[in-house]
Amino acid sequence: QVQLVESGGGLVQAGASLRLSCEASVRTFSTTYIGWFRQAPGKDREFVSTIRLSDGNAHYADSLKGRFTVSRDNAKNAVYLQMNSLTPEDTALYFCAFRIASVLSTNSDDYFYWGQGTQVTVSS
Repeated sequence: QVQLVESGGGLVQAGASLRLSCEASVRTFSTTYIGWFRQAPGKDREFVSTIRLSDGNAHYADSLKGRFTVSRDNAKNAVYLQMNSLTPEDTALYFCAFRIASVLSTNSDDYFYWGQGTQVTVSS
């Protein structure tokens, strides 16, 4: 069974940075992708980033490029999301999700295992 645990969320002021972590208690494969999504109250779940664990190939939502950076530590089965220059619009519940596939996906329906999420709140 796949378990994903997110951590690192919190309450910060606009302009601050946070680093989220996602730890996976599962064997990963060369075609494993870990995706980050977020969901703000009253809004649909939104793609943030995804990374292929084998080579670190990453993809970002266009609106977040340059502020968010995803990385992985395969020895720890962990993926990180570094978020800089946060704004109140980044306030959301952030989830990581697991997928085995030959191509990346930005669609949350293509990810089969999800963590419980970590809350990020950015005050103005």
